[in-house]
Amino acid sequence: MPLYEYVVINEDGSHGEVFEVLQRIGEPALTKQPETGRPVERLISAASVPRPAGGPIKGDISNRGLEKLGFTKYQKTQTGKYEKVLGDGPNLINRDD
Repeated sequence: MPLYEYVVINEDGSHGEVFEVLQRIGEPALTKQPETGRPVERLISAASVPRPAGGPIKGDISNRGLEKLGFTKYQKTQTGKYEKVLGDGPNLINRDD
């Protein structure tokens, strides 16, 4: 379950106390502070993504490893076009303006 941050809205409209609530994704956002009943607003905050212990991502992310897994890789050129480096697909991608 995600941990959501809320802020209490003071009578003058300013932000007050910030608190956290564990909620299911499908639950509606709170409109009142559960203990006091004061109005609240849900804050947008950075997601916390677990990272593997011990450093860098494990696995082969080299060009050869990516191609072996079926990926196609493009690199942006100085002209703003994307050229295929490996895999299937068109050799060049242009951005449609």
